Amino acid sequence: MRKRISLLAAGALVVLGAAITPAHAADPVFTLAGPAGIGLRPHPGKSGEPQKASVEFRIVNDSTKTFDRPSTFTIDLGALKGVADVALAKGREKDCTLTAATVTCKRWGLWTGESTVVKLDLSAAAGSKVGATADLTLTGTAEGATFEAATTKVRVGGPDLVLDRAGLKAEQKPGDRQNLSIIFANEGTDPVDGVVLEIRTTHGIALVEQYDNCSYSEDSTAGRPWNTGWSTVQCLLEGEYEPGALYGVDGSLTLEAAPHAFMDGLTYAVYAAGEQPKAAAKTAAKNRAFAAGNKLAAAKQAPKAAARSARQAPDLDPWNNIQEFDFTTRNTADLVATGVSLTGKAGDTVDVELGFRNNGPAWVADLRHGDAVARTDIVIPAGARVTKVPAGCKGVAADGGDREQALGAPRYFCSTGHVVGEKETFAYPFQLKIEKAVTDAKGSITVGRAKPRGTTGQPWDPNHGNDTAALVINAKGAGPNPTPTGTTTASPTPTGSATATATATPSTTATGAGVTTNGGGLASTGSSAQAIALGGAVLLAVGGGLFVAFRRKAGGHA
Repeated sequence: MRKRISLLAAGALVVLGAAITPAHAADPVFTLAGPAGIGLRPHPGKSGEPQKASVEFRIVNDSTKTFDRPSTFTIDLGALKGVADVALAKGREKDCTLTAATVTCKRWGLWTGESTVVKLDLSAAAGSKVGATADLTLTGTAEGATFEAATTKVRVGGPDLVLDRAGLKAEQKPGDRQNLSIIFANEGTDPVDGVVLEIRTTHGIALVEQYDNCSYSEDSTAGRPWNTGWSTVQCLLEGEYEPGALYGVDGSLTLEAAPHAFMDGLTYAVYAAGEQPKAAAKTAAKNRAFAAGNKLAAAKQAPKAAARSARQAPDLDPWNNIQEFDFTTRNTADLVATGVSLTGKAGDTVDVELGFRNNGPAWVADLRHGDAVARTDIVIPAGARVTKVPAGCKGVAADGGDREQALGAPRYFCSTGHVVGEKETFAYPFQLKIEKAVTDAKGSITVGRAKPRGTTGQPWDPNHGNDTAALVINAKGAGPNPTPTGTTTASPTPTGSATATATATPSTTATGAGVTTNGGGLASTGSSAQAIALGGAVLLAVGGGLFVAFRRKAGGHA
């Protein structure tokens, strides 16, 4: 019995010891990444220097923590002997060393997110044959970590699509049409099985024709096609495209300037089927299965000396697959500040929208730089204090200078995004508290382009007389306020046009106030004025709108 008890005790100690042994967390796994493949221009022999192509390998740390141990990354260059020559890209010599056999890189820590491990310049080796291939593999090691290797297949030769620039007119007027001529060549060493033509246009330019082997999509949000500004057409041109041959798209591609066209852009590109952007790849697969009837195609053309002379030296740069074009349309856009009249007594709080609308006819966008199209300069009337500032607005001093605190500022600058749609309203939702009742207290709302400490009229706006509207509290002749039992705030109903309506919702934090908006002195184009009684307070609203903040999409090629 005593032996049995001892054995049980020993077993209990073993179990207890296992329970209190600290557990080791699983080692992190890091992913190495690089391009799936790269083609090299064949070595020119004694006629010149071989052309370089760059390969970049990266590491992905999906963890929220930095890996703080040393890591070593290695590329075995043995497989590339006789196929490609390798050099460290300029600026990478500090972190990596290169020998005839290997590339070795050291890292003392791995930050979260993606970062570059090494960038290499490759060129075809002297004496290499077209079609020769080799694998370039990056591996990594570190104590307490695992790395998933990345392999890039290197090949000497390959297809090379090069797109000519179409002869388009940059200046136009609304309704103008012109033909987009697509001419391209395969200047590589291998044929191309199928070509995807991609045409992207901004909101003011559209293709007139539609073809069965093309898909048509519009970048839009909530029915607002000007949000990102781009539409995409992708067409699969079936067939084999031979090296050294010139091709032209056989079919009309007509560009038309819309009534709202202004500053617009176009990109057009050709890709080998299967190597196009993901969206185009899906389009190609779909059209290959279902296309029928009226198709867009490409036909071989006789080489043109003028067209070929501009490309004496072959070039595998993928940017030769794409062309960009900017249009300027003779058009205008009228920005109109929306005036507002408030009534209330000391202690009242009111939510009010302050801003402007675009009366068109043009949309306005800065798709190249992403800069704000317009600034709204709001001067707060005496006796009122801003207690809530909307996104996109900053408080400034009375002279427009910088100010640290956003709340309670005497003046505000509110910026749009890089796009203002035709017939669009911008209404920035402020909250004001009437701290002191001042009869006919006047401020202002001005829209235009930003300048130091204020705004100035846009050069494309034909009517600067409506750039400024009044912001008034307790205007003369407004009449006495009723005694309310609750607070009234204005809540906008979203709309993409300049004829938005406003509704009223009660709150319990302050007493009531009245709000009237107008179109900066112009005849109203919105809904009729309506009186809404809530708890004894009266709210009058005409116009209104929705504040929308824009960001540029880094999508597409422009």
